[in-house]
Amino acid sequence: MAETRFPASLAESLIPSAPPSTYYIPNFLSPPEQAQLLHKINSVPLPTWRHLTHRRLQAHPSPLTQSNTLLAAPLPQWLQEPIIPRLLSIPLTTSPPNDHTNSNNNIFHDSPHRAPNHCLINEYKPGQGIHPHEDGAAYHPTVATISLNAPIVLDIYRKPAPDAALDKRPAYRILQEPGSLLISTKEMYTGYLHGIAEVEVDEELRGGEGGVVNWGMVGEEWRGRFEAGGGRWRREMRVSLTFRDVVRVKSLGKGLGFLSSGGKR
Repeated sequence: MAETRFPASLAESLIPSAPPSTYYIPNFLSPPEQAQLLHKINSVPLPTWRHLTHRRLQAHPSPLTQSNTLLAAPLPQWLQEPIIPRLLSIPLTTSPPNDHTNSNNNIFHDSPHRAPNHCLINEYKPGQGIHPHEDGAAYHPTVATISLNAPIVLDIYRKPAPDAALDKRPAYRILQEPGSLLISTKEMYTGYLHGIAEVEVDEELRGGEGGVVNWGMVGEEWRGRFEAGGGRWRREMRVSLTFRDVVRVKSLGKGLGFLSSGGKR
């Protein structure tokens, strides 16, 4: 059974061959923690799920409004613990002894609310995916994604010029194994698109040209499974938890119930 392992700093988890500011931690959640999360996700009332053409999703604490605004409310406790404290406990860099300048220098230290305030849960069945896209300006340019239940490959595409067509060949491929944490920020967030191919089998699960850029960071157990399968993996149902900080937050006003701007915390 894989145990949770955390780097001394996020700098140790940089994916060397990916665009800058892309981090991967293979064993961010233990198998029991993953199972508990899946139980919670599958125990919510059915109306919580929103059914799309190729997948279904949940938005917590609520979907964004048409103006890309989040109505102020805390994330459910089961989405906070242990994920957010653990995420915020990892510094960007390692400080020398007795140097506390980086004590609050985590990946969300410069976001408007200093922590994620929104989580999108997506369920992908075999053959389901999502077209290349960007998350956009509604969020601070940092996204932390946890994978549950099964591995999947995330395809990364260079963002085309305004009048140019998208090159449909991924520039990079990142393998996300169950329990892993993938963080994308800065150049990776603003300069690239990401998507998941609508296939039932992921192939070329290996290192080297045409493989996955984080192969050397994938846990030994999963690398062994992929090698035994000749670099192929028949997909199973995969669930992702995407944590972000929504920039615009409004709280319900008292009295007449009007909306008033929320501040930083």
